[in-house]
Amino acid sequence: MAARMLRGVMSFSGMTMVSRVLGLVRDQAIQATFGANAMTDAFWVAFRIPNFMRRLFAEGSFSTAFVPVFTEVKETRPHADLRELMARVSGTLGAILLVVVALGLVFAPQLAGVFSGEGGDPAKYGVLVELLRLTFPFILFVSLTALAGGALNSFDRFAIPALTPVILNLCMIAGALWLAPRLQVPILALGWAVLAAGVLQLLFQLPALRGLDLLTLPRWGWRHPDVRRVMTLMVPTLFGSSVAQVNLLLDTLIAARLADGSQSWLSLADRFLELPLGVFGVALGTVILPALSRHHVRTDTDGFSKALDWGLRTTLLIAVPAALGLMLLAVPLVSTLFQHGRFTAFDTRMAAMSVVGLSFGLPAFALVKVVLPAFYARKDTRTPVRAGVASLVANMVLNIAFVALLYQLWVPAGIKALGVWEALKAVPGLHLALGLASALASYLNLVLLWRWLGRARVFSPQPGWRGFALRLALACAAMVAVVLLELHWAPEFTSAGKWERGGWLALLVGSGVVAYAAALVALGFRPRHLRGP
Repeated sequence: MAARMLRGVMSFSGMTMVSRVLGLVRDQAIQATFGANAMTDAFWVAFRIPNFMRRLFAEGSFSTAFVPVFTEVKETRPHADLRELMARVSGTLGAILLVVVALGLVFAPQLAGVFSGEGGDPAKYGVLVELLRLTFPFILFVSLTALAGGALNSFDRFAIPALTPVILNLCMIAGALWLAPRLQVPILALGWAVLAAGVLQLLFQLPALRGLDLLTLPRWGWRHPDVRRVMTLMVPTLFGSSVAQVNLLLDTLIAARLADGSQSWLSLADRFLELPLGVFGVALGTVILPALSRHHVRTDTDGFSKALDWGLRTTLLIAVPAALGLMLLAVPLVSTLFQHGRFTAFDTRMAAMSVVGLSFGLPAFALVKVVLPAFYARKDTRTPVRAGVASLVANMVLNIAFVALLYQLWVPAGIKALGVWEALKAVPGLHLALGLASALASYLNLVLLWRWLGRARVFSPQPGWRGFALRLALACAAMVAVVLLELHWAPEFTSAGKWERGGWLALLVGSGVVAYAAALVALGFRPRHLRGP
């Protein structure tokens, strides 16, 4: 079973890696074309709201509620029942989301007002309204795409769903480089790109769904018993599986009150986290959920524990060194990848601050992705809600506390005299508080989930954790030592030439990876250990 999951993770990770790399190219194109300014901030806000709802309705609560029910029907009932479930769920979900999209289009001006900040730029507000109306339909198409992807994952077809986000990145690259110069308001090109990507992503998965004989006409099914089970499980997970996204939305609200460019700097930091988090954290969570669901259906408690234990160890093996690497190399990464065109050295330093703050929470973000399926596979959606709400409240409190602390430490008295809102806008760098708050809140979420998982008595850690933790710590220490030594001799990245930056970054990343891998091997770790017991 572990070998089967490893193959699934490698397949999902490989395709996701392609998507995430293209995501970096996408952001390079956006930053070089538009820079970090009020108009770019408007797009990131317009994209973040439907993207938040996408993860809430589609990849978050819906997938975690749908996959266990779908897997149970697949394992215990005829294929005709599976087709009926697909038809009823797609019809019901589609109808509900049509209403959500319609409300978003109607109330776009009000949403734009909330996220524009006090005394916002009227031009930015008008553009934000137009962008919201272009991006909101994305919710409908991408949610149906997530439905198809959940069905494919349940049949261990991980490659197609993982590759699907590539379409969004390609459309946005085309929007920034080709369409933007042809529009009177260039930033609107990105809105059109998001809309086109939503349609194309859904069409991309339909042939694979047809190959499994699961492509059916949508039908309304609110009263269908299996649909009711999905909806019953889904409602609590609206918070439980998407706490990180709710926190990000709160960050967006606060960042709207900070210096122009804060939204862009935070978005870039989120992009850097998405690479390890998507390639490994989300991949592991996606692969492990159907496996845990099968073990639960078969009442195989030993298999359940072994699968979860394997997921936790594999996550830590990647997430911890990735977090340390991102914190150490924040400036080299941002400057090398994005300091071109209208993206300045100042933008590099500001974005790097966000990367450092958010990277601190990367292990927690990744582990939560693996721990949550342990609850959802057992159809326990209430426990994650409790942890999620606590984390959400903590994030709100920490956001305010950290912004207030940095305000007192960094804002000169003369600027404070202008008033709080003007002072927040005038001093860049306060966005660091938002990244740190999200990171700490995620650790609280993880601790609570772990505590309640122990109380449920469904997971027994496998032998060897102490030795594993020691090897991991020593390997990370070796990596940090090598990177710090090389950083001492490296040039100032924000002022170095393009090729010099690229060469030094390749050296830093390559030597760090080699040092980490060599240390693990020297300490007795072997690739076979990833295959599980």
